[in-house]
Amino acid sequence: MTEQQQRGRNVVVIGTQWGDEGKGKVVDWLTDHAAGVVRFQGGHNAGHTLVIRGKKTALQLIPSGIMREGVACYIGNGVVVDPTHLLGEIERLEAAGLEVRSRLFISESCPLILPFHVEVDRAREALRESSGAGKIGTTGKGIGPAYEDKVARRALRVQDLKHPERFARKLRELLDLHNFVLEGYLKAPRLEFQPIYDQAMQMAEQLKPMLADVGVRIHETNLRGENMLFEGAQGTLLDIDHGTYPYVTSSNCVAGNAAAGSGVGPDKLHYILGITKAYTTRVGSGPFPTELPIDQEGTVGHHLSTVGQERGTVTGRARRCGWLDAAALKRSILINGVSGLCITKLDVLDGLKEIQVCVGYELEGRKIDILPLDADEIAACKPIYETFPGWTESTVGLTQWDQLPLNARRYLERVQALIGAPIDMVSTGPDREHTILLRHPYKA
Repeated sequence: MTEQQQRGRNVVVIGTQWGDEGKGKVVDWLTDHAAGVVRFQGGHNAGHTLVIRGKKTALQLIPSGIMREGVACYIGNGVVVDPTHLLGEIERLEAAGLEVRSRLFISESCPLILPFHVEVDRAREALRESSGAGKIGTTGKGIGPAYEDKVARRALRVQDLKHPERFARKLRELLDLHNFVLEGYLKAPRLEFQPIYDQAMQMAEQLKPMLADVGVRIHETNLRGENMLFEGAQGTLLDIDHGTYPYVTSSNCVAGNAAAGSGVGPDKLHYILGITKAYTTRVGSGPFPTELPIDQEGTVGHHLSTVGQERGTVTGRARRCGWLDAAALKRSILINGVSGLCITKLDVLDGLKEIQVCVGYELEGRKIDILPLDADEIAACKPIYETFPGWTESTVGLTQWDQLPLNARRYLERVQALIGAPIDMVSTGPDREHTILLRHPYKA
């Protein structure tokens, strides 16, 4: 047995579209084979809805592995943490009968989201809207401003909560800056120091027992021969560097950031599982080449929206819906080095007479087969479709490939050929058991 076989195996789960691909369910399913689950980027702007034995649970900041008894959950340094929200989420899970605090480990290096980040986020969106510049479509939870402070090297971090005097000094400096922006530029009310400081110190006492050196813990877990699962938030096309900028999130949500955002080397990322809806959705602003109207009953867009129950877990906003975009998927697979795909929500396509897949675009008189890098160019793209016959049989809950309708199998096989990556899993419903496994990420 080689040293690699003796050590644990790590799988990274990432979204390949604009988020909301169904990562939470897949992470929960894979956690049966992992000792721990790691969040490595984003904040509580992420939303994972799990359905276990018919019961729905919505998670935003805490890794999906918390639903599995005995599994450790890690919030890595790449995550921005709102302590008020985190403690509220912990309390909700505890009220549902889950043991959380003994299994949750938070990196001391996580930047904090504080009340002024939220106010700046919301005031900026309001100003953009009133000036006619157009909203970015943020969740208004302070994620972007917190990441800005991190990059500017002025952030308050979780570790600062352990040192009240240091926290107070840094808070005064940071609050002065944000109040200057709030009052002078955004025309919004200033915030006071004392309430923010007092609340932070109260929360610090609850958070301290959960602080940890996450990178070292992951390394030690692997040395014991145990597996880890890295859980991405949002989707590749919302990545701050590789997405449809500026209509993106404020962090790197691609697979490579699983290493930087948790404190392990890239050689510890053994398999990259890309999660892809059988169609495409997007929340918020930004270009979306295959978008279909969702408001008119009887249309395909309305079918995808209603049958797929396409509303944001965090915001409640209706998601924009459209056909699967294989050209966009090719970009995601290139960026992430995807080992295999899991296709989710295949059952939503049940009953459609025809199914279309975007295989490329017409852009300024030329044809291209991969998503451009410029958001304005993406907005100008006209999709080129291939059309496939649909199927009338139900795929809900199927667990074997040969149980799928012939046309469903042909559709998936063509998608696989177009994007150049194997389909290793198919999700046929929201429950963790509704899964077809073709190749296991922990055994591939």
